Amino acid sequence: AGAPLKDMEFVQYHPTGLPFTGILITEAARAEGGYMLNKDGYRYLQDYNLGKPQPQPVLRSMELGPRDRLSQAFVKEFEKGRTLKGPYGDVVHLDLRHLGEKKITTKLPFVRELCLKYENLDPVKELIPVRPVVHYMMGGVHTDTNGATPLKGLYAAGEVACVSINGANRLGSNSLTECLVFGARCGRAAADFASTQRAPGRHLLAQAVDEETRLQDQFLRKAGGRERISEIREEMQRTMEQSAGIYRSRDSLEQAAAKLSELQERFRDIGLDDRSHAFNTELVAALELGSMVDVAESIIQCALHRTESRGAHQRTDFPTRDDQKFLAHSVVTRTAEGTPAVNYLPVKITRWPPAERVYGK
Repeated sequence: AGAPLKDMEFVQYHPTGLPFTGILITEAARAEGGYMLNKDGYRYLQDYNLGKPQPQPVLRSMELGPRDRLSQAFVKEFEKGRTLKGPYGDVVHLDLRHLGEKKITTKLPFVRELCLKYENLDPVKELIPVRPVVHYMMGGVHTDTNGATPLKGLYAAGEVACVSINGANRLGSNSLTECLVFGARCGRAAADFASTQRAPGRHLLAQAVDEETRLQDQFLRKAGGRERISEIREEMQRTMEQSAGIYRSRDSLEQAAAKLSELQERFRDIGLDDRSHAFNTELVAALELGSMVDVAESIIQCALHRTESRGAHQRTDFPTRDDQKFLAHSVVTRTAEGTPAVNYLPVKITRWPPAERVYGK
């Protein structure tokens, strides 16, 4: 549509997802006293400046450290060979056994239900395999505080939007603020705007017809497409996880950029088996894949340009934060050639200026 995207390099991982499904094991499991253990049964978070083990959970320490720091610690344990091999990738263990059946049943019933249904294990008696999983997108469509985008008439709210209340690393439950507060503001603003507009003119209706014709030519009328949706999607997902995951570097990001450019070319040769015009889920999957590859390219380019580490964006080749150069929102648009272009907007500092993040003390 032409709307710019903002802060796309900031992708949040949750440290305790079930490996088969990616379903989250809530922080409440750790708040009640659960332990994170490596393959040796060692509470490894004490090795990563997150405090020392205590008899009771301590806020901002050990297992109650921030999501990004716990996810980063998993990567370090993996690099040291201290994770466990599993059928869906390496894992560590979340141990709730010492909490006892009564506490788990009364305080964490849903955690027990998830483990029984999806992992066929009982956390009262067994260790829970967990690994970091992609959880939340801090970036999104660039909007103002009323949900208006630079594209007249287009409004956005929720995780698709970047207003931005989350900065580089969302705090837990702030997604509710995005939906309830800015969703309401956005809805009112969009309704007010719509109430002052005339019915669409012929030129807008003609644009809609042209777009429908383009999509039919690209997907439904085209013969001989050799590429499959599932193959491109899986290669894209693998590339993003390996090259732009919890840690990134110039080399990994440049490799990802080259791969995504290849996938963009291959996407043009997508072939569909279903050519119907009603309830065509394969067509929906193809349209979604095209948007996914565009979003992936935006993430990679924003991450390449931000040569620092900040929040959920961690560069191994630029490990420190650089407020002098990068206390700014990245904004990505499409050039006339269709490639991403990254620029920056200043951050509006209100009540709390940026400060050093300190945990475990």
